[in-house]
Amino acid sequence: METLVIKIRDKNAIKLIQDLELLNLIKIVKGERKVKKSKLSEMLAGSINKEEAEAYQQAVKTMREEWERNSY
Repeated sequence: METLVIKIRDKNAIKLIQDLELLNLIKIVKGERKVKKSKLSEMLAGSINKEEAEAYQQAVKTMREEWERNSY
């Protein structure tokens, strides 16, 4: 037996598939779609250029220094 994933393009196709199941030619298996989870870093890789990344790093460094200076 082979399992296939089918994308329905027309609502009439659902009726045809259900008819095939009634004829015991196929079996409809409803299940959750498995979505490949990827790391956030992989999804965001390349979303900003090197210069912007360096500017953000410098801004974060400055904020941390201000936080440490004001927390004593």
